[in-house]
Amino acid sequence: MDSRNRLGDIEITDPQAMRALAHPVRLAILDRLLRHGPATATQLAPEVGATPSVTSWHLRHLAGFGLVRDAEAGADRRQRRWEAAARGFRFEAPEDEEGRSAAQVLSREMFARYGDLPDRWLTEVEPGLEPAWQRAGGLANTRVVVSAEELAAIQDGIERLLAPYVTRDPAERPAGSRGVRLMRYALPEQDEGQTDGPL
Repeated sequence: MDSRNRLGDIEITDPQAMRALAHPVRLAILDRLLRHGPATATQLAPEVGATPSVTSWHLRHLAGFGLVRDAEAGADRRQRRWEAAARGFRFEAPEDEEGRSAAQVLSREMFARYGDLPDRWLTEVEPGLEPAWQRAGGLANTRVVVSAEELAAIQDGIERLLAPYVTRDPAERPAGSRGVRLMRYALPEQDEGQTDGPL
């Protein structure tokens, strides 16, 4: 796995790593470390729904695939602190059957984990936001008719636009900045033989 893409994400290509991450506790652990930074198994346990010992086991499993690593030691050296190995992660379905199956398992787990996020945002977060943030947030549902190469170019363009914001030093963030989760679904439809006409 490497993180040579412009957003600094780990690119998961190993089907075993995809299957390892496709576990609710492991996905929750990685999500928590990505959003809030280094933590011990004891700190993570209540947030991921597992005991500290089970959480520690899952952390070691993730570390075996290079998805998490030891963070700098804290004041108490007896407690191992973990951090995400990169800013985020990405994967795509390989061409072989094992790889496609593993990617589908991970996709299913991610959709299950994040599927209700928009509804939770709408009921729990959005009502308390300032008007400027309410206007800036929300969603769009845009359908396009493109080739696979054009869809790849669209995804690349989005990443090019995001990269300076994702990778900038925290000290360079303007006052009033806050975390924003940008969720991108690119969901190609079944080929029905129609390539022109109205959308």
